[in-house]
Order: sequence, then structure tokens, then C-alpha cells
Amino acid sequence: MYLRTTRRKNQDGSVVEYYQLAENVWDAEKGCAVAKVVYNFGRADQLDHAALQRLAKSILRVFPGEEAMAAAPGVRIRNAWPYGAVHAVDAIWRELGIDKVIGGLTKRHGTRQPFERALFAMVANRTHEPCSKLYRREQWLGEEVFFPGEETLELEHLYRAMDFLEAHKEQVEKEIFFRTADLMKADVDLIFYDTTSLHFEVDEEDRIAQHGNELAGRKEYPPLRKRGHSKNGRGDAPQIVVGLAVTRDGLPVRSWVFPGQTTDVTTVEKVKEDLRGWRLGRCVFVGDAGMNSEENRRTLSLGGGKYILAARMRAGDAISREVLTRAGRYQVVAENLRVKEVVVGDGERRQRYVVCSNPEEAERQGSHRKEVLADLGRELASLRKPKRGENHSKRTCQLLSTPRYARYLRQTRRGALEIDRAAVRAEEKLDGKWVVTSNDDTLSAEDLALGYKQLMRVESCWRTIKSGLRTRPVFHWKPHRISAHVSLCVLALLIERIAEIRTGQTWRNVRALLDTVKVVEYERGEAVVRQTTELRDGVEALLHKLKIAAPPRFHGVQTASAA
Repeated sequence: MYLRTTRRKNQDGSVVEYYQLAENVWDAEKGCAVAKVVYNFGRADQLDHAALQRLAKSILRVFPGEEAMAAAPGVRIRNAWPYGAVHAVDAIWRELGIDKVIGGLTKRHGTRQPFERALFAMVANRTHEPCSKLYRREQWLGEEVFFPGEETLELEHLYRAMDFLEAHKEQVEKEIFFRTADLMKADVDLIFYDTTSLHFEVDEEDRIAQHGNELAGRKEYPPLRKRGHSKNGRGDAPQIVVGLAVTRDGLPVRSWVFPGQTTDVTTVEKVKEDLRGWRLGRCVFVGDAGMNSEENRRTLSLGGGKYILAARMRAGDAISREVLTRAGRYQVVAENLRVKEVVVGDGERRQRYVVCSNPEEAERQGSHRKEVLADLGRELASLRKPKRGENHSKRTCQLLSTPRYARYLRQTRRGALEIDRAAVRAEEKLDGKWVVTSNDDTLSAEDLALGYKQLMRVESCWRTIKSGLRTRPVFHWKPHRISAHVSLCVLALLIERIAEIRTGQTWRNVRALLDTVKVVEYERGEAVVRQTTELRDGVEALLHKLKIAAPPRFHGVQTASAA
């Protein structure tokens, strides 16, 4: 049945409309459907419109949902939230099976608390506008974005979910990695590992070991926030050291949190031990010069393990004496890469090195050094020469302590400063060069050089974690919460990297386009409706690349009194 409108033209030229309730009935004689009038409402200009609306509402009471909006007069917009990026993160989260992993653990733990949705909310926030847990609960959820689901998340849920994640961190990371490797067909032959430091806005170091709570497994944590070598120039502040292992595509494998005074070289044994049994196949460990020590090379070699490690070039050891000075012809790999293989020692003491050279980088470093030496020459010319028995000036101390100039300076017996030409010539010999070493003889010199160059994936991940995901400032002080906070950032990094690999775009651009998809809440008559906006140009293609279905059109209809 349907509401039918008919028109009749009067003799004076005016047109009169009539409303009728009609239905189409098949006419066997005519062989087609014909309209049959069930009820005649009369002239449109004489009709009681309020009565017609009441009739429509009484019919639509049995059809809650989209149908209930059709006859409701007037629309009043109540609110609107970005939704597209949250929908994408949720889809990848479920595609990786993270919801099932967390759900299975909570079921075995015998709890009904919404830990999975709480963890998802914190990860989704990291991919948007990272903020504290308190602000996330009070403002971000439901105020700044549309968060699907019927669970009411309280602040306590967020903290308890972090404790639960920390208690099952190893199992969660392992299962998620295997699912990711299968889903993305990840190449796990090369595992890249590096560390960074995260400082805290506090003055006091942690003095004593602490235990986690019941949900965190009662594990004992050593004092985490300690002063140590800072990689971001904040050696005056307590910090933690974070280790991260990734694949060649930048997909996180696992993360670690160490006390702030931990040196890079001492973390390798822990990483090697934790990754044992992960069925990574023919796995080659790739690390920078901070991981290279005789003890670490021995540790990585145990059980037939393979490694590619950078070597220090300014230590005055065999690298500078025997490797860099060894004559030989470079093999051209690309315009910006040449390699030369050098073997030092025989038998068990045999060590294989590859000297790598980038002519473009050598030219850039040489040009930069000329500028530095020119500036240094002007600084030295402006200094007053000290008299016999007189202490050097404050500016002299500043120049000697500045990394930009100190390597090129020497002091005379009288305390005057001058450019150390020998140091300049030594630096010139290292322009554009780096050295890698490996115990894998099946890899060519080209493979070793290219494999190590891909370590930049970890550096890219660190930039994303620190700048994009804003790991700092860390507001937590309990060690198990600090560790869980890092794990949440790594989960967010995993989802972002999957989106970037599939689309070929940065997550920032992907998120900006997705957030044009919004959920609008509006009133139409007595109904309050939450509906997804129409997809803009480019969004459908982006969702197709992400392998994600379009978001649902409607998110609920209820009466204004209930809303």
C-alpha cells in the first residue's frame, strides 16, 4: 500500500490535489497491475494533517529503526563525531584477532570486565590524539570521537585492563605476532632490534623494587626510572630504556622495558632468550653498533643464530687498524652504495666485515665539515690568547665541551686552542662509510649492506612512537603500568603500520581522510537517530585498500525521552 496523490484541474484553471490510500492489484484481463483505492482522504488543502501524522506514527510504532524516520517532520542536529578512523582501527583490531585473544584470556581468568574494549579504546586513542587515561575517559570517549559499543567504560576499567595486559604480555604479543605474520605474509628472516630512552618529568629516581598487583601477576619489577645515558639529551632526568624488535616492513615483533641505566649492549641476551621458541625460522638478528660486543656476538651465535651488526669505527681497534685501511676494490651496488668485503683472522678467530661507502653522503659530510671548520675558525679568531699563567676563558671551555667543535680542537701547551688537522684528516677518511660484521657466510656483501640499511625501519618506528603516538609524557609511576603503557603504544604502531603498508600512505593522511566520515545524531519527530554520513570521494577506495567494509549506516534509533 502507498499514499497516492491525484490532481484535478478546475474550470478556473486552479489545481486541486487529493490524497488516497491505494494498492496495486493484478488485473488478469488487462495483464498488468492497476491501482485500487482503499481509502480516500479527500482534498489535500482540507485535510487534517495532524491526524494523518498520528496515523503514520501509530503504524510506525511496530517498525522501530530506519522506517520510523520516514514520516517524522523536521530534523534537528544534536551532535556529530569523527568515526571513520575509529572504525578502521576497530576493523584491523578484529582482523588481527586481538579481540579474540583478549576475550579468551579474560574468559579463562573468570572475569566479565570489558578489558578488550578498554584496551581497544586506549589503542585507538593513541592512533588519534593521545592523551592521559583520565582525559580519555572523561572527554575523548563519546565526546571527541564516536566510540561504538554498549559497554560503559570507567577509569577503573582502563587501569585494570592495563594490569591485565601486563600480566599476559608475552602470550598476547606472541599470538598477535603470529596472526600478523600470517595475515601480512611478513618476512621474518630479518629481525631488527634497537633501543631508545624515555625520560620522566620527575627528579627522584626509583629506589626499591616494586611488585605488581593481583591482575599484573604479582611480578617483581626492578627500579625502572633511573638516570643513564639519554638518547634525547635529557641525561638529567630519570628514564627508562625501551627495546623494540621489528620485521623488515616495520611490523613490531615484541617490545621490552629496561631500567634507565641499562646499556644497549647488555639487553641482547634478554632479547635472544625471549625470542627463542617463536618459530621465526632462519632468523638473522640486525642491530646497530651499540649492540656489538664480543659477548653479544657469542650469545647471538648460540644455537646456530645469525647476526648482522654495525661496528664502531673510531674505537682504535681492529676496525680502524685492519679493516678500514685494507686495500681493495669496491663493488658498486647502487649509485649511493658501494661495498668491500674484508676478512680478519683465521679459523675460529675469523671475523667477516663489509665496508660500505655512500659517495653522496661522503660529499654531504665533507661540505658540512667545511662549514663547521669555517665557523670554528671565526670563533678561534675572536678568542683572546691567554697570557702565561692565566686560566683560559669561559668561551674556551664552551668550545671544548661542544660536540660540534670539540672533535676538531686541540690545546697547545700554553692553553690556546687551534684546529687539529690530524683529527680533520682522520674524519675525512670516514666520510660516507660504515662497517658491518656478520657470522652468516651465506649472505653476500651486498645482502649484508642492504640488510643493515633496513635498520632504519626501527628508527622510523621510534619516530612514530615518540612523535605520532606521543609515548611521552608518561604519567604512570607504577612499573607494571609503565610497561603496559609501552605495550599499548606498540599495539597502536602495529595497526598504523598495517594501514600504511596496505594503502601506501602515511597514517596521518589515512586518518585525515577517514575522519571525514562522521556519525551524526539528530532528532526527527520523536525519534533520535545516530547515522553515518555519506562517504566522500576517495574514502571508498581507501577502505577497499584497507580491506575494510564501509561503516554501518545506522547506530541506533530511540525516542527523545530515552535519549
